[in-house]
Amino acid sequence: MLFDAARRGQATTVRRTRIATLWRLQGRALRRLSWGVADQAVSSLTNFAVSIFVVHTLGAVQLGTFSLAYVTYGLVLNASRGLATDPLMVRFSGTDLPTWRGAVANCTGTAATVGLVAGTCVLAAASFLNGSTRGAFLALGLTLPGLMLQDSWRFSFFALGRGSQAFLNDMIWAIALLPALALLRITHHGDVFWFVFAWGISAAVGAAAGPWQARVTPRLSGAWGWISQHRDLGWRYLAEGTSSSGSAQLRSYGIGLILGLATVGYVQAVNTLIGPITILFFAMSLVMIPEAARVLRRSPQRLPLLCVLISGGLAAAGLVWGVVLLIALPRGFGQWLLGPIWRPAYPLVLPQVIYITGLGASSGAGAGLHALGAARRSLRGMLLGSAAYLVLPLAGAVWGGAVGTMYGLAAAAWLAALIGWWQLRAALRESGQIPAGSRLSPNRHVGRHHSSPVRRSDRQERTGPPEPSPARPLGSGHADEVERT
Repeated sequence: MLFDAARRGQATTVRRTRIATLWRLQGRALRRLSWGVADQAVSSLTNFAVSIFVVHTLGAVQLGTFSLAYVTYGLVLNASRGLATDPLMVRFSGTDLPTWRGAVANCTGTAATVGLVAGTCVLAAASFLNGSTRGAFLALGLTLPGLMLQDSWRFSFFALGRGSQAFLNDMIWAIALLPALALLRITHHGDVFWFVFAWGISAAVGAAAGPWQARVTPRLSGAWGWISQHRDLGWRYLAEGTSSSGSAQLRSYGIGLILGLATVGYVQAVNTLIGPITILFFAMSLVMIPEAARVLRRSPQRLPLLCVLISGGLAAAGLVWGVVLLIALPRGFGQWLLGPIWRPAYPLVLPQVIYITGLGASSGAGAGLHALGAARRSLRGMLLGSAAYLVLPLAGAVWGGAVGTMYGLAAAAWLAALIGWWQLRAALRESGQIPAGSRLSPNRHVGRHHSSPVRRSDRQERTGPPEPSPARPLGSGHADEVERT
């Protein structure tokens, strides 16, 4: 009897320990998410502030010009994340400080190099443009290196689990931006060039603060080594990110050609209205891939549930905010926020809500694919989704103008969500995370976390992010995001 009582007491102690551990892990995850929301709020508010200044100062046409420059920035940003920060998030989340610093030096150097190369290309392209479009692209080309470097610091800090440092870096950007915008308003520099330039230069201030925060100096010379060592992930994530942003860029250009720059401005105005919910979306993109990677290491069978919770929560949040907009805009909120532009933009709100809920529904699948390191399936899903994001909105523009464009975008979002979950299910089967009863391929695994000349059938590949090995050089071996920024 005493023995049974001792066993029961031991079992109770084990259960309490497990519960305490679970609560501790959940508390840490919530703190990381809180910093992610706070950081993304600051980051999004800087973009929101520029958009609102352009709307009230320059009107719909120059807002459309700003939008073209912004989607180009998004294209370069996704290229930088694919080559630099996505491999860092997958392979160096939660590592020790010396390992993290060695990886971040090469990662941030890669991001700065991408900004330099892309900025040179954008400046060359600007020489063939004219008017306000030329000014916007000139300002963007001059500031892309700082923009890319600043973004890489954010993801580097979240990979280490120090969201507070990312928040501080974005606060530095915001503090530098607000007086710059006020100065432009006082001096009456009513040109989109100055707004884009002020936005980009303010980001460069944050980029310059990053080495002081991290005690790491970006290593430009390490860019090619970083790209080469992570070529199994980086090039696929590059193709994935640029296909998404390239689709958005071509879509904006196509809408401008079919319906005019003013319509592009109305679409951008609706995107501005949905801004608060995109803060949550982008915040989740900063933390959900590292969290999914941690779940995969500790309790792989919980990964599908985490992905479902991510998608369900974000889709519900998008729906709630959409209902708020539909009710509040006709009651004065639209006039206060967007001025006279709100009336032609209001019919686009309902399809925008359908689009944003579809985007939320696909988020969990994307997090799961990246945590698994299933770069091939992730890329395949993104290519199919990007084709839908390009074709359906342009077909809608021809068929139904601006409203048709948005309904085409909404249909593409839900189609992309279905494709993403289909790819995640296949990846889970290949990795063995779906239990018996499914058709598994025991010799086929996803997530090439390190390359080797040995054939796939002759080796056992790891299905989750590996712990860095001290026998291998740093970086030998993705969250962001986004998705679109």
